[in-house]
Amino acid sequence: MPKLTIDGKEVEAGANLNLIQAAELVDVEIPHYCFHPGLSIPGNCRMCLVEIEKAPKLQIACNTRVAEGMVVHTTSDKAKAAQKAVLEFLLINHPIDCPVCDQAGECKLQDYYMDYDQQPSRFPLPEKNHKGKAIDIGSGVMLDQERCILCARCTRFFDEVTKTSELAIFGRGDHNVIDINPGQPVNNKYAGNVVDICPVGALTEKEFRFRMRVWYLHRTASVCGGCERGCAIDIHHHRGRIYRFKPRFNPGVNDYWMCDEGRHSFPTLHAETRLTSPLVQAKDQLVVEPWGEGVRRAASIIADYKRTHGSNSIAAVVDATSTNEEAFALKQFMKTAIGSDRIATLSWSPPGASGDDELLIRANKNPNTRGLAALGLSADGLDGLASVVASGELKMLIAFRADLVRALGEEEFVRRFGALDYMLVLSTDANETCQMANQVWPIAAYPELDGSFTNFQGRVQRISAAFPPPGNAIPGIEAIARLGHALDGIDRPHTPDAIFATMATEEPAFKGMSFANLGEHGVDLAAT
Repeated sequence: MPKLTIDGKEVEAGANLNLIQAAELVDVEIPHYCFHPGLSIPGNCRMCLVEIEKAPKLQIACNTRVAEGMVVHTTSDKAKAAQKAVLEFLLINHPIDCPVCDQAGECKLQDYYMDYDQQPSRFPLPEKNHKGKAIDIGSGVMLDQERCILCARCTRFFDEVTKTSELAIFGRGDHNVIDINPGQPVNNKYAGNVVDICPVGALTEKEFRFRMRVWYLHRTASVCGGCERGCAIDIHHHRGRIYRFKPRFNPGVNDYWMCDEGRHSFPTLHAETRLTSPLVQAKDQLVVEPWGEGVRRAASIIADYKRTHGSNSIAAVVDATSTNEEAFALKQFMKTAIGSDRIATLSWSPPGASGDDELLIRANKNPNTRGLAALGLSADGLDGLASVVASGELKMLIAFRADLVRALGEEEFVRRFGALDYMLVLSTDANETCQMANQVWPIAAYPELDGSFTNFQGRVQRISAAFPPPGNAIPGIEAIARLGHALDGIDRPHTPDAIFATMATEEPAFKGMSFANLGEHGVDLAAT
């Protein structure tokens, strides 16, 4: 690999890297606007001009590949003068919108002005060009043409990634604007990505505008639970509430992007139907009961059914929205605490859900279908359970995240499972299946959990708890551990790392893995 020197620091970089990327390896920032590693290089902002020894003039770092022996200066007098001149040029017609701009706090114009410019404008405010403001261009994206610096990231995204070309640059000189073609608003399931990559406040998200200043938001790395793709994301949250999902770079899964379906899926996690306390049926209605009493009740009923009808009179259904750790813990619980081998999975997508596309979206809207299969859990076990319910062999069902009524329809659910004596439901929301249950336990949603998902490609990725679950809800693995302890007095693992360690020992597909080593990008399942 070529060796070069950047600001006196020696760096060894891959031959396909440009100077911006090489500088990052030694923690040197070269300011830039138009360059994005997931897009082509237009070299039009000129913010990344650097001085290279033996070169006749300043060069743009974004389109200059590293070479052996190259000596680069990013803070020389010539480079500093160029940075100040470019910033002054970009700010000539920029509006004084910072106090009301949603990009404040993560705006590269603000940051670079403070770092590289700090000079008063020589252009009178009344003489600035005025362009369109707060234009709804479609797909939940708002455009402010006055704030745009024409870096062309957005047009390149639509041209090169989605290949739909909804945005273009119109006009000439300082009257250039980004805009849609007349009468053709943006209608794109990936439009939110242009908001992510806009370095200034020209493109903002309609649903996020004026809701929260970004410096109040905390960021937690996780995985989108919207489909089996499992896009790497950052959860931006404040005081137990999610304000937005943003894509996180993962070269083996989603690169720099995510779809808008996943991006806008978080409001359902804050629904008014969230369960916050254990419930029990009493006189045809669900009433609150303490966790201790609920666990003792369920354990007593399980013990009675085991004694009178045998272990296989009890079964479980685990939904493919469950984590690997939850599914494995339930599988082990059924095997060791109950002695039943009757456990099925539910992998269900709502009618009308979008199908596979050529970029990221998958028709299967469950994040962990492949993970459940890797654990050896049957994908077609519901029919088998229904047959033993009809024969009277199956008396009790534990439904873990599985909304069977919604998936099957009420009539079909009653036909298959109406003869059950008892049903315990562990869920995040008070859904239709909860109304059919004898007991309901509130468990954490995936942004409130530490654990892992396995996407359809077999990539095991870690999710992290952004904040605790509401009320008295607890992680599902803890609820399983409590029930198991009430049945046999054994203290079962109830932390994701401990469960993952056992899973990696006992399950061939996860052999050799560890929870701590999943890293930012995940690990592929072992060959089986």
